[in-house]
Amino acid sequence: MSDSTPRVIQIFDTTLRDGEQSPGASMNLAEKLEVAQALSDLGVDVMEAGFPIASPGDFEAVREIATSIRGPIICGLARCNDGDIDRAWEALQKAQRARIHVFLATSAIHREFKLRMTQDQIVERAVSGVKRALSYCDDIEFSAEDAARTEIDFLCRVVEAAIDAGATTINVPDTVGYTTPIEMAARIKALLDRVPNIDKAILSCHCHDDLGLAVANSLAAVAAGARQIECTINGIGERAGNCSLEEVVMAMRTRSDFYSTSTGIKSERLVPTSRLVSKITGMDVQRNKAIVGRNAFAHEAGIHQDGMLKDRSTYEIMRPEDVGFSKTDLVLGKHSGRAALADRARELGYRLTGEQLQALFDQFKILADKKKNIFDGDVAALIQQQISGAAVPGWSLVAYELASGSGQAPSVKLTLSMEGKNSTEHVQQGDGPIDAAFWAVEKITGIKLTCQEFRVSSASLGRDAIGEVTVEVEHEGQSYRGMGASTDSVEATILAILNSVNRIITEKSLRTANKVSPQDA
Repeated sequence: MSDSTPRVIQIFDTTLRDGEQSPGASMNLAEKLEVAQALSDLGVDVMEAGFPIASPGDFEAVREIATSIRGPIICGLARCNDGDIDRAWEALQKAQRARIHVFLATSAIHREFKLRMTQDQIVERAVSGVKRALSYCDDIEFSAEDAARTEIDFLCRVVEAAIDAGATTINVPDTVGYTTPIEMAARIKALLDRVPNIDKAILSCHCHDDLGLAVANSLAAVAAGARQIECTINGIGERAGNCSLEEVVMAMRTRSDFYSTSTGIKSERLVPTSRLVSKITGMDVQRNKAIVGRNAFAHEAGIHQDGMLKDRSTYEIMRPEDVGFSKTDLVLGKHSGRAALADRARELGYRLTGEQLQALFDQFKILADKKKNIFDGDVAALIQQQISGAAVPGWSLVAYELASGSGQAPSVKLTLSMEGKNSTEHVQQGDGPIDAAFWAVEKITGIKLTCQEFRVSSASLGRDAIGEVTVEVEHEGQSYRGMGASTDSVEATILAILNSVNRIITEKSLRTANKVSPQDA
């Protein structure tokens, strides 16, 4: 690669749109706003806030993010039809800088089996969509869905027509994660060489990870001349996920000698942002995950440790502090003040309002009476529980009593409150205390649940650590996630179940208000 002035690569983050489409990863409004602020602090160039036509919740989230987040371009996704594009602009119109991202499938298999449209009809629809979007704002991105499997002659034709119509960014998606780095580089080069007006648009890539090649394909696109990478925090997304933001950014930074590129990403925010997204989505980061995994900078082999003691560069190509790993896990106690707690929350990637900080401080003081030292993980668990429940009011836990033992049916007496009115249910059924808790919640709330996943983890070190419980439940064919945290694992479980129930109630209310069916949403 050339050693000339580094090319600036735009980072287009789609954690809040494509990333949220991961099964079980849906976020409520408060959670999306928290992630949006973290992405802004991280320094992403473009933030795809959602797909406004998809559901009332998506529309509301895009509108709130466009209204409150400053810095990045705020982007909304739309199919190439008038209704989608109009709805996208309705959500985006208060953004400091707005982008409408229109897409249309172009590959032969999609044209024949999904769209049932000819090549001429595809070009006509693409042009119409771009022009409609251009009537609202001047920053328009066009994606040729399944571009990696589209005949190159036709892809060049569609791209040229979209740019002529006013598209300022052209995205080349590997929608099903099928291509290879050599093929992706050749496709980017072909567009740069064969599309006469390509200089009027930024060329972008959007790679999925079905074959584990999303980062490699994105880097190949950059090496071939692409100027924007579409990616997500922790690589989350549909199926096997998307190109991982932290991996592709640090690859370009670490190998700047090869790529000769730069980004606006504040790399020291990568680990806090990764952990925030992991907490909010309930999707754990594997220990050996590149860049942000707990083992990413761990050296256990004796020969590695010996080399590290002599010179870090023997086995470290990056410094842990460059990506946001801290060597200290700040210990807080019951004498710690509000200012220290607020400072630690900021270090962990959270931006709390005065009201949120006060609520957190109250919970912190209660926890401090239960355990001697409070670690980062405990603080993050308290914050996340507050954010998860803040935008989904409904049922709350008043008290519970549990009796269980070998050879006897579990018994749970549960008291819940809704709008100040208490309801109590005594249940003696199930094959354990967790099952009994589910039965009791169902009887009080009237909402039937099928538990699809149940996870318990420790938020920090020690036997007195906060236990975090994440549940994924199914109700009427839809999946919902719930999170609860407490030093009492049974209480954490009940809180997680209630969190999922309240999400169900909130979503049903939204559908009723907007007359949208679950299928439409």
